[in-house]
Formats: sequence, C-alpha cells, structure tokens
Amino acid sequence: MTAWPYPRIVAHRGGGSLAPENTLAAIDTGARLGHSMIEFDVKLAQGGEIFLLHDDTLNRTSNGWGVAGELGWDKLVQLDAGSWYSSSFSGEKLPLLSEVAARCAKYGMMANIEIKGTTGLAFETGEQVALAARELWQDQAVPPLLSSFDVASLEAAQAAAPELPRGILLDKWDENWQALTTRLGCVSLHINHKELTEERVHNLKQAGLHILVYTVNSPERASQLLGWGVDCICTDRIDLIGPDFAAKI
Repeated sequence: MTAWPYPRIVAHRGGGSLAPENTLAAIDTGARLGHSMIEFDVKLAQGGEIFLLHDDTLNRTSNGWGVAGELGWDKLVQLDAGSWYSSSFSGEKLPLLSEVAARCAKYGMMANIEIKGTTGLAFETGEQVALAARELWQDQAVPPLLSSFDVASLEAAQAAAPELPRGILLDKWDENWQALTTRLGCVSLHINHKELTEERVHNLKQAGLHILVYTVNSPERASQLLGWGVDCICTDRIDLIGPDFAAKI
C-alpha cells in the first residue's frame, strides 16, 4: 500500500455547511476550526482559467445564470458567490485555483481537488487541472489528491501529471472497481459512504487502496466507518466531526 499523508477528516467544499461552498471564505472557515484538509471542485472558464464551482451552471451558488464554462473569467469574477448562503457573505467571489493554492500554503492545508469539467470538457479539464496542480503545489509538502467521477478526466490527469495521486469517485458500488482503479493508477477510491459495508472496506484495503467516503454528517456513522478502516471522512458537519475526531474514538 502506498504511503498516505492525508488526515482522517476532510472539510467538504472548504467549509462544509458553515460557509458558501467552494469559496475562500469557506476555506478560511475550515482553517478556523482547525481542519488540515479540504475538498473542492474545479472547472475551466471559457478562456481556460481554472476556478471553483460544483455545478455546470451558476444558478444555485451565485447571482449568475447559465453554464459557467461558456463565460469568460472577466464575467465570472464579477459574480457574487456568497449571498445565496447568507447576507454576511455578500460579495464573496468565485476563486481561482491559484488563489486556493495560496490559501492552502498559508494554512498548511492539504487538498483534494475534484475535477468537475463542464459537460463535454472532461479530458481537457483533467489535463489542465493536473498541470496547474503540479505547478501550484510544487513547493508544498504534500501533493494534492486529484479525484473525479469522470474516467476521461482521470485518464487525462494521469497522462499529464502521473506523479500526482489520483482517486476515482463512485456514487454507486461498481464490481469492476479493481480493474478501474488499476487502469487509472489510483491510490484511492472515493465513494458514497452508503455503499460501503465492512466486507467491502476489507476487500478494498486488501487490494492496496485507500478509501475516502462522502458525505458523512453523523458522528456515529463516521466512527463506524473509521472503525472499519476507512482512511478519510469527508463531511459537511466540520463542527461536529472536527479535525481531532478520529483521535477520540
């Protein structure tokens, strides 16, 4: 099994449910609570700039509208990505990956970068994100962990920066997990926690894989999964499942 430098608890989308997702304010929130690793989603603007956003469209988490990847960064940077969550976050911007890398360096924080290419741009996004991550994190002690639901994105990342660790994301259990992770050179499998049993955890670990589960918001369930041997819990409840949670069980 490859060395695993990442902590047991990961703050989902930066600040979990305590801040507007995928923003610098969210990362600040995660850091304020003592978390040492965040997960966030990235995609490409029309001109190739890499920025944080989960959905294809801007509608849910900003005052913008339409497909984000069809807009230039000059338009995207003007949007408010905080007011939808709370007026106290009014004016929060969509951050660039470079800004997030600087925040991670400031806080000594590790990163799980989920590649969320706009529909139709999976390969290009995986390639560009991997190349940027290699450069932006080159001076940080621990490399970012790249992940994606999209096989094409991981294939592109593998070709562009093979030295960066990768994990395949699954929402449903896939009996072909071993062939898939082997082909993509994955060090980890990232899966909906509801799909795991103790036996499945055992089989994954026997195959030499690390396991990250999402999105676990119950301390009882988190304790059970860690007891089974799961390596990382990705949570929205970064207040209830804190950075030292695993040490207490």
